[in-house]
Amino acid sequence: MVGTSAVIESISSAVNGKDVADVRFDPTVVVAEPVPAVVKSDNVDEVVNGGGEEKKREIVLGRNIHTSSFSVTEPDADDDSTGDKEAYMASVLARYRKTLTDRTMYHLGYPYNLDFDYGALTQLQHFSINNLGDPFIESNYGVHSRQFEVGVLDWFARLWDIEKDQYWGYITNCGTEGNLHGILVGREVFPEGILYASKESHYSVFKAARMYRMECEKVGTLLTGEIDCADFKVKLLSNKDKPAIINVNIGTTVKGAVDDLDLVIKALEDCGFSHDRFYIHCDGALFGLMMPFVKRAPKVTFKKPIGSVSVSGHKFVGCPMPCGVQLTRLEHINALSSNVEYLASRDATIMGSRNGHAPLFLWYTLNRKGYKGFQKEVQKCLRNAHYLKDRLIGAGISAMLNELSSTVVFERPKDEEFVRKWQLACERNMAHVVVMPSVTVDKLDHFLDELVKARSIWYKDDNVKPPCLASDIGSQNCCCPQHRAIS
Repeated sequence: MVGTSAVIESISSAVNGKDVADVRFDPTVVVAEPVPAVVKSDNVDEVVNGGGEEKKREIVLGRNIHTSSFSVTEPDADDDSTGDKEAYMASVLARYRKTLTDRTMYHLGYPYNLDFDYGALTQLQHFSINNLGDPFIESNYGVHSRQFEVGVLDWFARLWDIEKDQYWGYITNCGTEGNLHGILVGREVFPEGILYASKESHYSVFKAARMYRMECEKVGTLLTGEIDCADFKVKLLSNKDKPAIINVNIGTTVKGAVDDLDLVIKALEDCGFSHDRFYIHCDGALFGLMMPFVKRAPKVTFKKPIGSVSVSGHKFVGCPMPCGVQLTRLEHINALSSNVEYLASRDATIMGSRNGHAPLFLWYTLNRKGYKGFQKEVQKCLRNAHYLKDRLIGAGISAMLNELSSTVVFERPKDEEFVRKWQLACERNMAHVVVMPSVTVDKLDHFLDELVKARSIWYKDDNVKPPCLASDIGSQNCCCPQHRAIS
């Protein structure tokens, strides 16, 4: 492996010395990402069992530490030097591409579908496509993709059972923007409303509460990660005089748990909240597009008293850039929408300017795969997720898989280098793998073989034990020495 700084130094010195032709550039060399120093946090409450003593977990701050960069330098006026600079940039990009290829091979912890081919859309990369303002109203800016955006929105409207003349929506820049918009609509409908969200909701929900200065109640969760409706009722009854704005998770971030929408609605009704006194936003970032194709799954539909639904486009769909879809009822949007003379349009979005290429990628994928294509991919993901969970349990590794999920939660690897290599998302003693269409059985086998081999080294000393996950995923799913002995 060649270090990033060494590569930059060698190429830069050659460029500065006008001797690029002599640089031996090997595009197959993978630039190793520098591993930052371990930083001990004073704010970590979790303890790790090791060597019979308790200590605070050491957290590796990955991308938080700016360890290196590809510097930007001013081009020389000399034409020959310009050619040297182009060669230098080409070499850096070629090496970066190889790094991306390598990191994609070891991608398991984050919910992104990396299996896509958008070759047909390369012809459009030369255009600055910006969908300014309201998707349904033409603006003065003519280089847009609104016709594709509305086509995508209509597709999701059919999926979530709302008529074309009853919904409003747009293609967002990410899943967080969908949550920010959905909760903002709820706040505009009920300015004095209290936001309720389970403690395992995505952090963007609580970011929205801070941004909008909303009173927020964190609701407890069951062991599965699903909202605890008994605790929800207690909190509702203590605030009966104020309307309720509720975030319902269609797949939580860590455990992939699906809040039961019907139970949430029943809890509201049981506590005396009529339908005109609550607003429900459904955060379906990952599983919002998967659940409609899962048998026995509860249905998310605008035929129920919900206010909005959001889903990410770069997760299960597989769009190469972050984006999402946000739909709400048309009756709610007037409170947010305003005329913008500069655009000759209206705007009720969060960001205003939006990536006009994202609707093209979404439209292309929806047309290629359709409902049947997505159904097959969902079945594949669930099947492979069960395969992973069963193999983990078979290897004596604590693991859990929720019924409606493709997110497999398991024992956090002891070595942070292993976590970095496989890009695992971790919380406390848990890690997870999100099984997406691009995650094959071969990839899972590779991961499992490495994990089992690494654990044999981590825990070869009898004094070092795997962590207990009973409080996180249940004793029935825990394979720590204590619970394995009981079972």
